[in-house]
Amino acid sequence: MSIPAFGLGTFRLKDEVVKASVSTALELGYRAIDTAQIYGNEAAVGEALAESGVAREALYITTKIWTENLGADKLVTSLKESLSKLKTDYVDLTLIHWPSPGNAVSVAETMHALVEAKNLGLTREIGISNFTVALMQEAIDAVGADAIATNQIELSPFLQNQTVVNFARKHNIAVTSYMTLAYGEALKDATIIDIAARHNATPAQVVLAWALQLGYAVIPSSTKRENLASNLLAQQLKLTAPDMAAIAALERNGRLVSPEGLAPEWD
Repeated sequence: MSIPAFGLGTFRLKDEVVKASVSTALELGYRAIDTAQIYGNEAAVGEALAESGVAREALYITTKIWTENLGADKLVTSLKESLSKLKTDYVDLTLIHWPSPGNAVSVAETMHALVEAKNLGLTREIGISNFTVALMQEAIDAVGADAIATNQIELSPFLQNQTVVNFARKHNIAVTSYMTLAYGEALKDATIIDIAARHNATPAQVVLAWALQLGYAVIPSSTKRENLASNLLAQQLKLTAPDMAAIAALERNGRLVSPEGLAPEWD
């Protein structure tokens, strides 16, 4: 997997809150930061990155193109604006945040625009987010699977998205899990709490370790230093086969993110 397995998400965090989260995460050793145009926090993230003193080449920055900028006439311009806000000459990964509502802009048009952005040196890698199997196939048909670094999807113990995962793996496309902790609901689950107790770990560490052991990249967010530090330790936690099986059994198609007007017809 070319993308880092562990990063920091910034969804719903803005202004000084996101700046503090990113700054603290960088102090603790995080080097991958995930943002998006629609989050309205690229400028604050950029300030935190610039003030951190961490060398640009040590960072892995991801942003996502919002739906209104998916057209070939807008994508590159919008990405340049994102780079200006992020105070960098390039990002490491640029994703289509959501497929174009009503297919107003074809997947192929946007993928070709992303390739252009890559050729211009604005982004090192390109990918997709919230794509179903059918949409992934469209992206592959447009630019080839080798050009697609990842599909970032909602994935948690309660929504394991196996159909999409299997298709991505078949084509060697990495899976990035967002909402891995299910808005914190997974941390209250009795099975996960029990596993955590047996490993002297936190429920969050257990869930993140589960995703990491399955080969997914994770991007949990937090505003608390103790949680940011604790989450990082999930990389050292090794769950047993029975642990993994118990978490696998929690699947219930528990999707939390499906915005009307944006969400495709899920697999």
